[in-house]
Amino acid sequence: MRKDPAAARQTPDGEKPWLIRTYAGHSSAAASNALYRRNLAKGQTGLSVAFDLPTQTGYDSDHPLARGEVGKVGVPIGHIGDMQALFEGIPLERMNTSMTINATAPWLLALYIACAERQGVPRAALSGTVQNDIVKEYLSRGTYIFPPKPSIRLITDVVAFTYREVPRWNPTNVCSYHLQEAGATPVQELAFALATAIAVLDAVRDGGQVPAEDFPKVVGRISFFVNAGVRFVTEMCKMRAFVRLWDELCRERYGVTEEKYRRFRYGVQVNSLGLTEPQPENNVYRILLEMLAVVLSKDARARAVQLPAWNEALGLPRPWDQQWSLRLQQIVAYETDLLEYGDLFTGNPTVEAKVEKLCQAARAELARIEGLGGAIAAVETSYMKERLVASAVERFRAIEAGELTVVGVNRFTETEPSPLTADSDGGFMAPDEAAEATQLARLQAWRDSRDGAASRAALADLETAAAEGRNIMEPSIAAAHAGVTTGEWADALRCVFGEYRAPTGVGKSAACPAGEAEALAVLRKRVAALSERLGRRVKILVGKPGLDGHSNGAEQVAVRARDAGFEVVYEGIRLTPAQIANAALEEGVHVIGLSILSGSHMALVEDTLARLRGMGLGDLPIVVGGIIPPEDARALRDAGVAAVYTPKDYDLNATLADILNILERGYDEAA
Repeated sequence: MRKDPAAARQTPDGEKPWLIRTYAGHSSAAASNALYRRNLAKGQTGLSVAFDLPTQTGYDSDHPLARGEVGKVGVPIGHIGDMQALFEGIPLERMNTSMTINATAPWLLALYIACAERQGVPRAALSGTVQNDIVKEYLSRGTYIFPPKPSIRLITDVVAFTYREVPRWNPTNVCSYHLQEAGATPVQELAFALATAIAVLDAVRDGGQVPAEDFPKVVGRISFFVNAGVRFVTEMCKMRAFVRLWDELCRERYGVTEEKYRRFRYGVQVNSLGLTEPQPENNVYRILLEMLAVVLSKDARARAVQLPAWNEALGLPRPWDQQWSLRLQQIVAYETDLLEYGDLFTGNPTVEAKVEKLCQAARAELARIEGLGGAIAAVETSYMKERLVASAVERFRAIEAGELTVVGVNRFTETEPSPLTADSDGGFMAPDEAAEATQLARLQAWRDSRDGAASRAALADLETAAAEGRNIMEPSIAAAHAGVTTGEWADALRCVFGEYRAPTGVGKSAACPAGEAEALAVLRKRVAALSERLGRRVKILVGKPGLDGHSNGAEQVAVRARDAGFEVVYEGIRLTPAQIANAALEEGVHVIGLSILSGSHMALVEDTLARLRGMGLGDLPIVVGGIIPPEDARALRDAGVAAVYTPKDYDLNATLADILNILERGYDEAA
């Protein structure tokens, strides 16, 4: 593949630009490969792979929980054949590949290494990153599989293996990005991420796989993946605080004397939480400002940047949309003089004061987490989850009250029609509905053609290694070569470690702030009146069907409904339509609210509706929330859904009032 000379160009003082990436993957390995090759030809300098939810959660594409999710939010990778198709024609010895993968990180890394070996590329030549941060999965994205302790053990296996075998690889990418998406304040983002790094490094140090003299090298390979929001000064100071706190931690807790091993190495994706569905063209300015916060400050500059597309609050970005974000990075890196100068903020008293304030608050929060027993204990006791839910509650409240301005959403809402969304496609790429059936057929063909005895033997060795406490990476690589599938790999470890359901953080979250009491008074009165007519309290089931673990919206609805007087049933993420229908029957709910952000809403909602009708609950109203295009919203209503809510419906009180309208009409009609 021809290398773009601009990609290697240095600025006058010798500083190279950061790695320029876009986060991409969809439909199939072949389609994603074509997209990667186009983006590389346009000047992208690294790959960032998005995997679909079944791959992230350790299910084969034909598992019941995978229905509707295959190829939606990323590429499905079921076995080494898929991995080879994904990187066809891309020389892995010359590529820096980031893989956003956590619970199944050892497996996807094993597939990547096996794929490289089949290309004739030695392990030591590979460079890249697996995210491999399971703590934030318990707190935000929800793509965990195993309980915390064995999950940390798997991370340490990857760390110990890569520092010896793949020394240019980042074995864990401590990820505060999704913490901010789940509601974290800058202080929580700093403290929770550093607490996660401490949990991993303590486990590696105490695990016996890395000699003490090599431990500084391990510390030097730890990287971070952060979020940059639109509050420019705060975000820039947050990154400088990260640098200061990490250096302090490496010196004082781990005794690392070499400066190069204490360097805070991080990549960034700018904030997706702040992308708006109304006036989506405004997102371009948000993305630029958020990017500047992490590249202007040389002493805390990102080593890799990936930008979302302007239309990701609407649906899947098209190749042109990704190109627009790519060109934004290239203009900043190659047209401006940003990289010709040293740090622009050193010695600035405002910046220094803000950085020190963040550091002090983060140290105090870290001390609280240490007092609980560390990050893993803070997950198991729900401490960190409860704090995130409470922070998200406050953010939603501030937007609803107009205290936090979001242009085009709660202020300056008058707008001209956008030519960017005027095309017949609505301004985004619709998912390929045939992709799932095609992937299922390929998966079955793969199982039929492989050496079954070899795959069974490899799985048996993997399970034994896990049970005996051996490092699982070599058995995983052998399993990859033997044709084992993603679901089989995860099932072998489920047999040893079991599965886990993380606390939701909803039950103990703080009640709505006092300022909301007046706004909720009318809702509470209506709920009480309807409850009296029904003969019992109005009951809502908030459900997360499928594999989408982005639970922020569902949690906020559950908390607000509780505060408004509803009886709330919320059992967390990763439920099948059958489980939701059964819960509705057993709990005797009056309404079901489904939250789906992965694009699988049509299949999952239709399945849920069919199951309810089969139980004689066809009249039970269902409302649906998520990133749902207008044509899909119409189809859902035609199928029997009572109401559809999208990110533009930010006023939770108004949403609950609308749900009460639906219930009151239903009662009146029944009477």
